[in-house]
Amino acid sequence: MTTVVDFANRVRKNARHWGKWARRRSIQCYRVYDRDIPEFAFALDRYGEYAHLQEYERSSVEDDAERGEWRSQVHLAAADGLELPPERVVMKRRARRRAGEQHEKTGESGQDFVVEEGGHRFIVNLEAHLDTGLFLDHRNTRALVQEEAKGKRFLNLFSYTGSFTVYAAAGGAADSISVDLSNTYLDWAQRNFELNRIDARRHRLVRADVLQWLGEAGRAGERFDLIVLDPPSVSKSKAMVHALDVQEDHPALIEACARLLNRRGVLYFSTNLQRFRAAPGAFDGLEAEEISERTVPEDFRNRRIHRCWRAVKAER
Repeated sequence: MTTVVDFANRVRKNARHWGKWARRRSIQCYRVYDRDIPEFAFALDRYGEYAHLQEYERSSVEDDAERGEWRSQVHLAAADGLELPPERVVMKRRARRRAGEQHEKTGESGQDFVVEEGGHRFIVNLEAHLDTGLFLDHRNTRALVQEEAKGKRFLNLFSYTGSFTVYAAAGGAADSISVDLSNTYLDWAQRNFELNRIDARRHRLVRADVLQWLGEAGRAGERFDLIVLDPPSVSKSKAMVHALDVQEDHPALIEACARLLNRRGVLYFSTNLQRFRAAPGAFDGLEAEEISERTVPEDFRNRRIHRCWRAVKAER
């Protein structure tokens, strides 16, 4: 029978391996453990001198006092394996996501602190929301965007805290627009921009329903050379005209983005929906290639954490 001690030993072994790997690459935020042991359905991420421990929902497991005690032992074991004080390991229980809860608040205020990735600085908070402010599984995708941003007009849709835009600006993007519906995350993005000395006159933040904004931008003749489209799996808000379902809505989203692309412009489309299937014709008019093998980072044991396509607008 696998014990909490076995879990602590696995975390310790993984932490040594991935810690060396991260230091060689100047990475402060990385995944240490991801359901390596089936009985311990947790993901554990290192954020500098802190860590984020998430328990995945298991419908077959009864949540009672005994389970709560076991969960406390797991928390202590994770801290021990990472050689961190327990108070620096933030533990959450993560239920299967339902509409609108991607960035749901936890009721805690949490503590903002700064981490570095790819030579850039980002504000994270491990307690205030289900997510932390920086999606680690898109580390490679952000680097790809930076590599081809020079001189480009960049559009970041469902921009969250603006990390893709930080990378694009650092790569020499001529200007950008980042669109999100949440004032909380646009304010967070603004702080990330200031932290990285990004010129707000050339890199604009826009509060809008992305589906509605895309239609308005198309009618206004907006054009871009590089677009990132990374929508939530599902989203529903009173401020949205229509609820979003990425499986149902991705063809319309991709088509709207394609209309905004200049010739040979590039669209990165990504989704974390595990059961996602690209609809036939979703990339019509685009030369599309799935690049998930390149974009999922080495430290993610779950190679299906996201799927990502790079699509180029055909010359015609």
